[in-house]
Amino acid sequence: MPNPMPSTAPSTVRAPRRFRPRALPTLAAIAAVVVFVCAGQWQQRRMEDKESLRAQFDAAAVQVPVALATLADATDWNALRYRTVLAAGEYDARRQVLVDNRVHDGHAGYHVITPLVLADGRTVLVNRGWTPQGASRAALPQVAPPAGPVTIRGRVATPATGVFELAKDITSGPVWQNLDPARFSAATGVAVLPVMIEALAPPSPPVLDDGLVRDWPAPDFGVEKHRIYMVQWYSFAALAIVLWVILNLRPAKRASRE
Repeated sequence: MPNPMPSTAPSTVRAPRRFRPRALPTLAAIAAVVVFVCAGQWQQRRMEDKESLRAQFDAAAVQVPVALATLADATDWNALRYRTVLAAGEYDARRQVLVDNRVHDGHAGYHVITPLVLADGRTVLVNRGWTPQGASRAALPQVAPPAGPVTIRGRVATPATGVFELAKDITSGPVWQNLDPARFSAATGVAVLPVMIEALAPPSPPVLDDGLVRDWPAPDFGVEKHRIYMVQWYSFAALAIVLWVILNLRPAKRASRE
């Protein structure tokens, strides 16, 4: 009996693929890569700026305090950000301001900002510390500054920008939503230095405890946040290139048989 013919399973032969980019996907890929790389570079610059600020903060923490009286008006105040200074003068209690909606340890309160008139006649704003809110909004805390000459040990703070306010130009009365030196000068007519001093300790000579909290946390510079965003955007650019290559791999044309 003749043997049956052996069966042969059809073999699957994958057609060769060639890289043949098309115009429209290529233009779209180029546009996507440019956008993603630019976004990554912006995040990288922001990260480097924040790293520079963090290095400035760390360096300022170990430097000896500088006397504010030795610094001229033309000083590069941004370079002195976070630097510890000593300021001698007398508080101007009449122009003290309470900055509202400041929270410490989960409790609402105020930052107490008092102008300090230096011996040379210049004025600088001093954030004397945080005080809790009273039993009602109408009951403002009584935190009068000490009278007579005092010496303040504090940290240089530059004014914040882009702050949120419930209303514009809130400068009437002792309670303000936000405060910076320029706004204070415009509202009071008193020229002040373009920085604020965050008091690190009670003034000297020693006075009765004013109950103010002087706990200034180290700033969150957000370096890691910008680093994550930078890697994310660069990854998107790399992914766009990979997808462009894959989508432009097409089967090669076979020669027709005679």
